[in-house]
Amino acid sequence: MYKDVAASERELNLNRSDIPRLSRLVFSFPAMLVALLLTLVFLLARGGKGDPDIWWHLRNAEYLLQFHQLPRMDMYSFTVAGHPWINHEWLAEIPYYLAWRAGGLLGIRILEIALLDVIFLALLYFCYEASGNIKAAVLAVCYSLFLATVSFGPRTILFGYLYMVILLILLQQFRLRGRTTLWAIPPLFCLWINTHGSWLLGMIIFSITVAAGLLQGSWGQVQAERWTPAQFRALLLTGMASVAALFVNPFGPRLVFYPFDLAYRQKLNISHIAEWVTVNFHELRGKMVLALLVLLLLSALLRAGRWTLAEVLLLLFGLYCGLTYSRFLFLLGILVAPILARILDFVPPYNRQIDKYLLNALLMLLMVAGMVRYWPRTAEIQNAVAQDYPVGVLPYLKAHPPSGPLLNFYLWGGYLGWQDRNLKVFIDSRVDIFEYTGVFQDYLDLLALKKPVAILDKYKIRTVLFTPDEPLTYVLEHDPGWKVLYTDATCVLLERVDAVPAATGGLLTPRSP
Repeated sequence: MYKDVAASERELNLNRSDIPRLSRLVFSFPAMLVALLLTLVFLLARGGKGDPDIWWHLRNAEYLLQFHQLPRMDMYSFTVAGHPWINHEWLAEIPYYLAWRAGGLLGIRILEIALLDVIFLALLYFCYEASGNIKAAVLAVCYSLFLATVSFGPRTILFGYLYMVILLILLQQFRLRGRTTLWAIPPLFCLWINTHGSWLLGMIIFSITVAAGLLQGSWGQVQAERWTPAQFRALLLTGMASVAALFVNPFGPRLVFYPFDLAYRQKLNISHIAEWVTVNFHELRGKMVLALLVLLLLSALLRAGRWTLAEVLLLLFGLYCGLTYSRFLFLLGILVAPILARILDFVPPYNRQIDKYLLNALLMLLMVAGMVRYWPRTAEIQNAVAQDYPVGVLPYLKAHPPSGPLLNFYLWGGYLGWQDRNLKVFIDSRVDIFEYTGVFQDYLDLLALKKPVAILDKYKIRTVLFTPDEPLTYVLEHDPGWKVLYTDATCVLLERVDAVPAATGGLLTPRSP
């Protein structure tokens, strides 16, 4: 008994002696830098724009959890009702729906910020492992963070980027330490394909890394080290298992081939959706990419550092994707971050001897207090939604249901269906299914006022809900064949007038010969 008491006292004294060491760790300069990174993530994400896909993602997850089956055909529109459809992001929809059930719009925002925090903390670890300099790693990740804002929002692709950083870390550990972490890669791809189509990017990254290790040599500043036979066999088996894992999904081969369908069949999607445009160098984000290109060029010309072949190939892949499609600037930021961390190795490393723990604690306290003070409130998020979606017209639509098919603005389709489950929309942001059937092309023709009469008649449109600044809205407002039912700063609701003689010569009313 006395021995037990003495042992407990020694353990208590030991724990007390660890308290100052723990406080020095918590309030160290590296910890303060991590807090600074998380604060920056919070500031850039708290006022971020919503994503028009989130509404039908919530509906899909609601249907899955209610009926225990995935929607396999369109249930939300009247234009492609019953058409077969693959919900290729079904697994990522569930966390967002559960977050909405727990906290509404605020719950969704909290999940988004939490996902971004985990992504960039993992990226920071990846960069620190590559550079050994925590200051340089934080600076590199902060740069990547600004590039990544192009994909901020409650988006399913955030899960894909998290898996991508995990994949890079696993490959890095295998290369540097020879750890047997490869076993985690096939389950990762199984999870990935059921979450988002960006799994193909991960497979390309894996293939580039393996292929770079098939060569041995040095070419200027670029060097390659060949895998050992045992390493190559392990990677080959991992790749084969990962490909097999892709087929463990509820849609089978169709889900595996979906990214190729997007690339080669959905031409209108890629050519007309804003996130698929190339980088605009007149914008701040474009100027940051240009600065990156200059920095990489100067580093290659003036510095004596070595580049591995895998790094060069991955960087070229990231530059091609990011410069071709702005949505992949997030990908570029991830792939370039460890290279930037090593380029910035001239930044003085962390020196524990001159650390100012009290100052660090004060700064961290101020950052936490700032996040608490400016944490987004539900009312603030609802106001942001009201600026992007036709919130004001909803009471009118419920009191006066449309008398016929409704033509809606493209970005509002998912929101309208989420708010009113009985309302069948013309189109929503599931571009694939509408492009396959020609509906998306008809919608684009309406925006361009190409044969609007024929298209409106084709779908028997009786009601139109559009933004005030669209040319079609202006034309209909001035056409005697249409009348305005509701208008505000966000939307205009118009209805076709039944008895309008053709001789009146309305702008969209066919004229008599």
